[in-house]
Amino acid sequence: MHTQSARLNRRRFLQTTAAAAALVGAAMAGWTPLVMAQGQQKKEAFPMQPLPYPENALEPTISARTVSFHYGKHTKKYYDTTNEMVAGGKYAGMPLEEVVRAAHQEKNKKLFNNAAQAWNHTFYWNQFKPGGREFSGRAADAIKSSFGGYEEFRDKFVKEAEGQFGSGYAWLVDNKGKLEIVTTPNAVNPLVQQQKPLLTVDVWEHAYYLDYQNKRGEHVKTVLDKLINWQVVAQNMA
Repeated sequence: MHTQSARLNRRRFLQTTAAAAALVGAAMAGWTPLVMAQGQQKKEAFPMQPLPYPENALEPTISARTVSFHYGKHTKKYYDTTNEMVAGGKYAGMPLEEVVRAAHQEKNKKLFNNAAQAWNHTFYWNQFKPGGREFSGRAADAIKSSFGGYEEFRDKFVKEAEGQFGSGYAWLVDNKGKLEIVTTPNAVNPLVQQQKPLLTVDVWEHAYYLDYQNKRGEHVKTVLDKLINWQVVAQNMA
C-alpha cells in the first residue's frame, strides 16, 4: 500500500513539474496561455459595436459577402487602429465623436482618418433595417418640405453621390435648420463641418463593388429604396 501511494505521489509530482516547465518554456517563447491572456486583456476605449442584424439580413441589396468584408475587415481595422492610437493617452476618455473633432482640429491626420471612419461606419450600419421602413413620420415630412417628395430627394441624392470623385460619402444633413445633401471625401464627415448628419451612403468602392461593380448610382438608389430605417433618421434629427 505504501509503495503504491508513493508511486502515485511521485507521478503527480512529475506531472505538475512538467506542466510548470511547459508554462515557463512557453512564456520564454513569447506565448501566453489562454487563461493568462484573458486576465490580461486591456479594455478598449472604443469597442466596435456588433451589427444590429445578421450579416445576410441586408440581402439582396447588400450581400453577406460585402458585409463580411466591409464590417468584419474594414470597420474592424478602423476601430483597432483608433484604439491602438488612443490607448493611455489624452483621447482615451473622450466620446468617439469628440476624438474625431479634436484630431481634425489638431491636424492629427492618421488618428482623424481612423476615428472618423470608425464613427462613420457605425453611423452607416445603424441606419439600416432589413426590408427598410415605410417612408413616413418626421423625417419624411421634413424631406418632402425640403425637396418636394421622396423621389426628388432620392434622385438628387443619387446624383450627388455619383458626382463624388473617388472615395467618400453622400449625406443628408441638417445645416443650421435646413436639410441639405452634401458629399465628403475619404473619411471626412459632417461633424467637422458644423453640420448634423442624418443619413449617409458609403461610396467607397469596398461598400458596393462586389455587388454592383462600377454601378455606384444603382447601389445608392437601392440602399435608399430598400434599407433605410426612417425612424432612425428621425431620431438623428432630434
